[in-house]
Amino acid sequence: MATVLLVDDEPQIRTSLRGILAEEGLRVLEAEDGAQALDVIRRERPELVILDIWMPEMDGLQLLQHINDGSLPPAVIMISGHGNIETAVMATKLGAFDFIEKPFSLDGLLRTVNRALDHQAATQRRSGNGAADVNAIVETPAAVESTGAVVGPSKLWSERTIAKSVVASGLGLHSGGKTGLILQPLPAGSGIQFTSLSTEATVPAHLDWVDSTGYATTLHRDGVTARTIEHLMATLHAYRITNLLVKVQGEVPILDGSALELCRLIESAGVADQGGRVEEIVIHEPIAVGKEGGERIAIEPYDGFGIAYTLRYPHPVGVQQHTYLHRGPESFRDEVAPARTFGFLKDMKQLTAMGLASGGRLDNFILIDDEKVVNTQLRFPDELARHKILDIMGDTYLLGRPLRGMITANMTGHSDNISLLREVRRQMRL
Repeated sequence: MATVLLVDDEPQIRTSLRGILAEEGLRVLEAEDGAQALDVIRRERPELVILDIWMPEMDGLQLLQHINDGSLPPAVIMISGHGNIETAVMATKLGAFDFIEKPFSLDGLLRTVNRALDHQAATQRRSGNGAADVNAIVETPAAVESTGAVVGPSKLWSERTIAKSVVASGLGLHSGGKTGLILQPLPAGSGIQFTSLSTEATVPAHLDWVDSTGYATTLHRDGVTARTIEHLMATLHAYRITNLLVKVQGEVPILDGSALELCRLIESAGVADQGGRVEEIVIHEPIAVGKEGGERIAIEPYDGFGIAYTLRYPHPVGVQQHTYLHRGPESFRDEVAPARTFGFLKDMKQLTAMGLASGGRLDNFILIDDEKVVNTQLRFPDELARHKILDIMGDTYLLGRPLRGMITANMTGHSDNISLLREVRRQMRL
């Protein structure tokens, strides 16, 4: 029987939650303030603390810091009637497992409680086994013998999530507003799900729910919208994360315009092997959309995963070509993740009129005029082509499974990427 501690200065809330949790077979303890809560935690060692933010003397965030000073502290769910993304980001940075807003539904609360208890049990198991190397974990498939052929049978990859909740914050590239990104572990079989602080509904990171591909990839379902997801999805693809809850306030923050900080975020969380299996999609025949010599993207058989991109723009960009062969998260982090979003000065007026690129700043994308790159030094001579590869890698993961094949693209964007995925699904009857 797991033990849950309720910390809230309002007795009626504690009474209501006690009844709900006790009916689920949980042992429930109560505390009305921070000092009392710390005493109960020391004596009873609960697996989970449900903690209100707004309390007298010691508020919930201060108490959370004290709770996490111990070795192997309990999981903590923060609750608040006056929450926002900045408060949620702060709570997660301080070690909270999740942040939920009042009023919340009973079903939603119980789902969060069960996730937190499952995560706490997994954390305790891992603490006895020691930490595992991210690169070694991510690229080791389940044992399947190779035939030695160019394209062998499909492999079964282990399901994975992150070991703890992590956060990032910044501006939305297109909205221009402050936004946050909270990543939380999910059980095996859950998939990658996007949600927000103000709803319990989710939208799966899957081709079925792509709503828009204009200058970014957007998902939408049941009132939940997640915009500009491609850099995050590329990072999850590279690290083979298969189960994750992503909380965003409308749009994933652009950060520095690349995926480098997202790589650091995943590595700071750690990768947790969950033991389930995901079968990769293997391409056996070429599949293409677009026209030869023009805008075109294709995938063909290849015993691995790779992307070759050709980009052609007038001076000062010219022709850029890059081929990326995925060899694990380290190769992605070094070769593709640092490549930043780019835009042309001549297009900015049109983008502004469309309500896009409002969050573009001189430090979060590459700005190009008729003569030169205006605001930065390129990280690679072919950084623009590498960024297109980053976008393709993110969009490709919307098939919901790892993909084995070689993608070749010429002057394509998000809409072309999604068209190719739909054609792959149609021809392979996925």
